[in-house]
Amino acid sequence: MQIVVLAGGVGGSRFVRGVLAAYPQARVTVVGNTADDITMHGLRICPDLDTMTYALAGAIDPDRGWGLADEGWRVMEELRAHQAEPTWFNLGDRDIATHLLRTQMLAAGHPLSEVTRVLARRWLGADSRVELLPMTDDRVETHVRVADPHSPSGERVVHFQEFWVRLHAEPPVLGVAQVGIERATPAEGVLAALAAADLVLLAPSNPVVSIGPVLGVPGVREAVRSAPAPVVGFSGILSGRPVLGMADKLLPAVGVEVDAAAVGLHYGARSAGGVLDRWVVDSADAASLARLRGSGLAALAHPLLMTTPELTAEFIRAGVAGGPDGDRALAS
Repeated sequence: MQIVVLAGGVGGSRFVRGVLAAYPQARVTVVGNTADDITMHGLRICPDLDTMTYALAGAIDPDRGWGLADEGWRVMEELRAHQAEPTWFNLGDRDIATHLLRTQMLAAGHPLSEVTRVLARRWLGADSRVELLPMTDDRVETHVRVADPHSPSGERVVHFQEFWVRLHAEPPVLGVAQVGIERATPAEGVLAALAAADLVLLAPSNPVVSIGPVLGVPGVREAVRSAPAPVVGFSGILSGRPVLGMADKLLPAVGVEVDAAAVGLHYGARSAGGVLDRWVVDSADAASLARLRGSGLAALAHPLLMTTPELTAEFIRAGVAGGPDGDRALAS
């Protein structure tokens, strides 16, 4: 069985661990968001790809949910001693090795997809049944336009990482843009994986800055729409709030209500030009099923907290299998 997962970082990595538990014989291709990528201290950093890699390798820091366990911070301490900005984005000593290798390989002309394969092989092994692909080899970065009372215009534009890490997603968001995405092309293997998939899953990652950029790469949305496999999405909004991250600060900026059903309708049913065959919401949002089904989108309610890979696997299997209301199973 070939499964393709479109995913972001922390929540996406937990979801993929559940996919592996749900389908132990499957091969899984993860198409990861790279619009969070940023260059700092001369190093090219891919937070979502690295979080996915470290998490699947069992090497991630379990408390922070990002970075490596048993990490040291000597380099950051020295940078702060030199007042070498930016100091608000922490890079662990071992993590820096990842960024050094990536930056060197990119500078030598290797595409990001090849670099990602090399790094994944080191952490996951050559026999891993997971293949991690960046959404594109081209440079795409998410910028957020925020209110700034100290600016003459009353606003300013910051990189997503500055909005999230330095500003803690506190300034009101006026707009979101993925810079360079209109010129990007899907990374090698992305379209082929979608065409060959038996099942396509949208992780409960941020709809605006994780799944949104992946679908925004020209050709990817169309490939999902035309994929022969069923496409099932899972909500990261539970009871009107995101489980992780700051989707509640970003969704209104793109005209979407902070609501599980609204996000499902934002993705849309394939039968109506969207990308989904089924949208799975948390049991707490079961009242929204009629609204979703009324739009032509098959929908199911199930507990969606990803507390363990086993519980995540349970709701993934349920989402694919369908419910007792007549929704058919989408894959076996």
